[in-house]
Formats: sequence, structure tokens, C-alpha cells
Amino acid sequence: MTTKKSVGGIELYLKRIFALMFGAVGLTAVAAYMTIWGGGLQYLINVSTGGMSALYYILLFGGLGLSIWAQVRVFSMKPSSAALLLALYAVVIGITMTPLIAIALSVNPMSILMAFIVAAVMFACMAMFGYKTVKDLSFMGVFLMMGMIGLILVGLVSFFWPAVMGGTFGTIVCFIGVLVFALFTAYDMQNLKRAYAVVGDDTQKNQLAVLGALHLYISFIAMFQYLLSLFNRE
Repeated sequence: MTTKKSVGGIELYLKRIFALMFGAVGLTAVAAYMTIWGGGLQYLINVSTGGMSALYYILLFGGLGLSIWAQVRVFSMKPSSAALLLALYAVVIGITMTPLIAIALSVNPMSILMAFIVAAVMFACMAMFGYKTVKDLSFMGVFLMMGMIGLILVGLVSFFWPAVMGGTFGTIVCFIGVLVFALFTAYDMQNLKRAYAVVGDDTQKNQLAVLGALHLYISFIAMFQYLLSLFNRE
């Protein structure tokens, strides 16, 4: 009887994680759609230089700061407040993604659907692998964190020197980005499964569910963005 309750508990816990995560993905899609078709894209692009506007950078780094703050403070917040922060972060990401989506719409609209399908299939496979495997994936943590930091640094450099992401180097970066966040999906799923057995009361489990949803959301969206960039490279 205890085993059945335990299994049922972790199933509800995982359902909550994925409900929050896919809800965040949906909010991102709506925010991107409303920004593009509502004319908000013009405020994210500096017409005189052809680069991104100050508002874009405010939203981009504000979103990054929000995600870091949420991860640090999640266990000191109510689950509902943490979920609200996840929703806000998803909206910000949706807005900042619109320049990339706008390029895809002008070059190859079908690439958006292709990138989403491939990202969804990869995410599902890696999440299942992370949940089912008996192999300890903790050794990947340091390497994945180093890879993510490297990708962030390359991304920052590309803001000031867009030519960095051109040619073969840019293609390699996209492939590495997809690989890193695919592996992060498996790594996070195993950690979330293990954490469930350690975390105490229901409030902490709900807080952990929001944190898990945030991690998986970031991995899925990152895979989608790198795939979309890859499919629209010249």
C-alpha cells in the first residue's frame, strides 16, 4: 500500500511539473504572437542601427535576473507566488524571442513548426531517459554548467559582434546548444525524481515542482531557439 501511495504521489508531482512547464510554453507562444502581430516588434529593434533596442536588452537581462532570483528564492515563497514568477518569466521570454521568430517567418515559416516538433520529441525522449535510467547522471552537472556558461558568453559576444555567429562557427554553436540542453533535460529529470524522495512536506514538493518546471522550460525553450536558428542559417 505504501508503494502505491508513493508511486501515486510522484505521478501527481510530475503531472504538476509538466502542467506548469507546458503552461509556461503556452504563455511564451501567446506573448510572442501578441508582440509580433500587435506591432511590438518595432520597439525591440533599433531602426537606425539595425540592432536590438535598449528595451530588448532590458527585457533580456531582466528575464535572466528574474530566473536566477526565482531559483534562489523559490523555497522561501508560496508555491502560487513562485508559479506567478514562472508565468512572468515565460511572457518575458516570449517577447524577447520575437526577433528570431520574425526572421524565421520571413525566411522559412515552416521552420518554426519543424523546430518545435524536433524540440518536443528530443525533450520527451531525454526526459523519459532521465526518469527511467538507473545510471547516475550527476557527473554531467559540472560539464553541463560549463557548457551553458560558454553558450551564454558566446551569446553575449554575438550581441556586440553579430558576425561571430556566422558561418561554420555559428552552426557548431547551435548544435552544441541543442546537445547541452537536451542533456540538461535528462539530468534535471533524474534530479527531480530523486529530490521528491528527500523533500519533506507538500508545500516543499509544490515549490520543488515549480523549480523543476522552470528548469525544464528553460531547456525546452533553449533547444527550440537553437534549432530554429539552425534551420534558418544561410
